[in-house]
Amino acid sequence: MKLICEVVEDSLEFIAEAKEDGTKNYKIRGVFMQGEIKNRNNRIYPVQVLSEQVDKYKKNYIDKNRAYGELGHPSGPTINLERVSHMITDLYQDGNNFIGEAKIMDTPYGKIVKNLMDEGASIGVSSRGMGSLKQNNGGSQVVQKDYHLATAADIVADPSAPDAFVEGIMEGKEWIWDNGVLREAQIAQYEKQISTTSRENLEEAKMQVFSDFISKL
Repeated sequence: MKLICEVVEDSLEFIAEAKEDGTKNYKIRGVFMQGEIKNRNNRIYPVQVLSEQVDKYKKNYIDKNRAYGELGHPSGPTINLERVSHMITDLYQDGNNFIGEAKIMDTPYGKIVKNLMDEGASIGVSSRGMGSLKQNNGGSQVVQKDYHLATAADIVADPSAPDAFVEGIMEGKEWIWDNGVLREAQIAQYEKQISTTSRENLEEAKMQVFSDFISKL
């Protein structure tokens, strides 16, 4: 499985509602994910795959007030609470689009987002998930049924950036499920190699693993 991130280029609606104490509630609203179209990363998400994942995401995360998103492009599929900037409060299907709303939180990274909004900065959202890809007859990569939505929206600073903004090392890594935990495949392979080696051959195995790791840098 690979980490798959997609930036949605549709513009977001920024909402700043004044509260009685003089502070503001900050929200973003707009298209968080899109199905059945080839995006700029040459990937297609079948709307049925997205619909099933959104239903699970709403039940397991949004309805339980734990649908968090981060600021920037995280390097893995899990949510890092130290980088959380917002909480997704709504996500629903509208044709092939999935419309979302998120509340900007009063966390360190949330405050950065609020400042960006106050200054009129261009920000967008990027979905993050895990899944495998299969090339269709037209040369596009189609997201398969094993897709797992990690978060419907991370906040990114420049939604109009080129593909390299999302692509890179993190999408080149392979990830696997290991006893219910997502782990980087190469690391898991190394650990398995070490754990299954006899004591007398352990030092040699460690050197092999280290050499292999260095050769891939």
